[in-house]
Amino acid sequence: MNWRLLFCTLFWMLLSFMGLAQKPIGISRFAGEFKLDGVMDEAGWKSINSFPAFMHIPTVGDNPSERTEFWMAYDNNFLYVAGNMYDDPKGVQGYSFKRDDGAGNADWFGINLDTFRDRENCLSFFTLPTGNRYDFAISKDAQGNDGSWVNFSWNTFWDVAVSRHAEGWSAEFRIPFSTLRFQDQNGRVVMGLTFVRRISRKNEMITFPRISNQWGEQSFWKPSQSQEIVFEGLFSKKPLYVTPYLLSGLEQQNSFSQAKKSYQKNNKPTYNAGLDLKYGLTSNLTLDLTFNTDFAQVEADDQQINLTRFSLFFPEKRLFFQERASIFDFDFGNPNQLFYSRRIGLHNGEQVPILAGARLVGRAGKWDLGFMNMQTRHIASLPAENMGVLRMRRQVINQNSYVGLMTTSRLGMDGSYNLAYGLDGIFRVIGQDFLQVNWAQTFDRENNSNPDALSNSRVRLQWERRTIKGLGYNLTYSRAGEDYDPGLGFEFRNNYTRVGDRVFYGWIPKKESRLLNHQLGVTGYMFLNNNDGSTQSVEVAPTWDVSFKSNASAQAKTVYSFESLSDTFYLSDQAYILQGNYHFYSLSGFYQTPSVKMVNTRISLETGSFYDGQRVSVGVVPSWTLSRFFGLSGFIQWNKVKFSSRQQEYKAIISRLKASVSLNVKLSADAFIQYNSDANLISTNFRFRYNPREGTDLFLVVNQGNNTNRYRLDQELPIMSGRTILVKYTYTFVR
Repeated sequence: MNWRLLFCTLFWMLLSFMGLAQKPIGISRFAGEFKLDGVMDEAGWKSINSFPAFMHIPTVGDNPSERTEFWMAYDNNFLYVAGNMYDDPKGVQGYSFKRDDGAGNADWFGINLDTFRDRENCLSFFTLPTGNRYDFAISKDAQGNDGSWVNFSWNTFWDVAVSRHAEGWSAEFRIPFSTLRFQDQNGRVVMGLTFVRRISRKNEMITFPRISNQWGEQSFWKPSQSQEIVFEGLFSKKPLYVTPYLLSGLEQQNSFSQAKKSYQKNNKPTYNAGLDLKYGLTSNLTLDLTFNTDFAQVEADDQQINLTRFSLFFPEKRLFFQERASIFDFDFGNPNQLFYSRRIGLHNGEQVPILAGARLVGRAGKWDLGFMNMQTRHIASLPAENMGVLRMRRQVINQNSYVGLMTTSRLGMDGSYNLAYGLDGIFRVIGQDFLQVNWAQTFDRENNSNPDALSNSRVRLQWERRTIKGLGYNLTYSRAGEDYDPGLGFEFRNNYTRVGDRVFYGWIPKKESRLLNHQLGVTGYMFLNNNDGSTQSVEVAPTWDVSFKSNASAQAKTVYSFESLSDTFYLSDQAYILQGNYHFYSLSGFYQTPSVKMVNTRISLETGSFYDGQRVSVGVVPSWTLSRFFGLSGFIQWNKVKFSSRQQEYKAIISRLKASVSLNVKLSADAFIQYNSDANLISTNFRFRYNPREGTDLFLVVNQGNNTNRYRLDQELPIMSGRTILVKYTYTFVR
């Protein structure tokens, strides 16, 4: 027996099992002149080989149903990407020109690029047959069912052109290396690459490399599964982007006049100007500076109905906070975070003026580095504040394990302060088993905590098996002290110990099945009071999740809940729940019709007992693509809670209607109308955008609120609660 050969074989199998055995592919230089027109007729493309293509959905490893060719090349300044998507021209679906519209019922082509080859983060560049640009950032190795690993608000500078022809469609990307942060070692650069093509009408996903589907429908988004590629003779750039803005508008507010005993309209003209600057300090570090920052063009938040005792969480949409935002993740279990960027420049839903700020992100040696400092202006209910964050993180042990630290500070000009620090680590133990550890402490003027106290501390341990096939689990222990209060973070509740979360068993059926995958599992958690060990909350929910090859999906679950209220819980002035212990049960589920269709809908239902009453919640989310120029989407959620024993009733309705018009890739408009019966408000957001090139934008934004119940107070309210009309122009100078 050849023991040496046997040892080498077993060692290679072990590396393959751990995801370490992958032969890098060298990317060819583009020879000659490149023309961005969506047609691969240049000599440069003809001199290099295309990458192979593999079916990912519905059947991993099969040959694609339609011929597919992927290419990549580069020169000193640009990364070139191309795809030939052969198909019946009548079957090609491309329904939006709008920037950043992924159009769930459209065909796609694009790449995921793990620029630092950390196997956890990547940048994604995609287009539709209409030629729009669709870019976003992925973090956490695309792990989790809540979608928190994808950041659709991230944008950068790049160009794309498409061509429709008798054999299908094709696309070319030109991505400046100056917009990508990466690490070169004497001109040698290693990245991770995944090509993705989607044939919408067949719900077919095609990738390179061949990727297992054991992580579910987000498997092909995982940077850890990308192909390692190598560029030779490539050096990082140090770009400079200077983006001034000008803003003008009118604010109209109604304020009550004691003299006239009525509401009077006040018109306040608005003029503003500011500046953003982006500079590559080194090959790996990018500095962003902002002065007199304004986010007038940011899309309005979706209204939510809150039937819990805890705060609502809203995602960050402001562009300044997006680049390499994953560096600042310090996760205690979504949405609990040591750092939550919406604490900066926002207070009780209102904007707080930001005078200036600096943000540094990138890599220093083996460390991922993030630094941020922002200075806000004084407003009536809040002093001027300085807010700072420092984040460092590096790979250890193996390519999927990391340790890190974070500090945050919130210093008020009135002498108030809040300081926090945290240590965290995520370790790939074996196979798909991961251990995550988090520890943090906070200090402020009111609590005067000390480093030895548990009352100002937060800890979390999580053991997770990442798979949807066979036995999977996510087991978590966490504890938050009574005085733990991250001034720049987000916490649902405090002074508790929690255990949970999920154990399941999953199946990936055979090729003939209509099912793509399905899982049976139990989700549950328990919150205990740290002071006396009493139970605060319990939830146990047997659940069945299923995905169909048609692109439909569904879920059904039964839920047992226990809640211990230490105080009266008010749903409204007319409906409340008294202090006490409550056991209640409910049934819930949803069905999502195939999103690849022109018309699709998600329907959800929850019904059962609710504390000492009964609850019914119905949600409908329809979407209708009329053409590549026009789309409609809606949302309506109806909630009814009835307490028969107390003759109380609470009803709440939220509805939204979004209309999107895109005449071409440069001109688009969105109208967004929301109704919230709980707030007695109809809010309207209209946004027109002219985007001739990346970095140059003209926005016209109109926001208006209207009162629906004008007689709920002693004094009759005006029809309009407020209106803002703004015009904003930005232009980016590039060096």
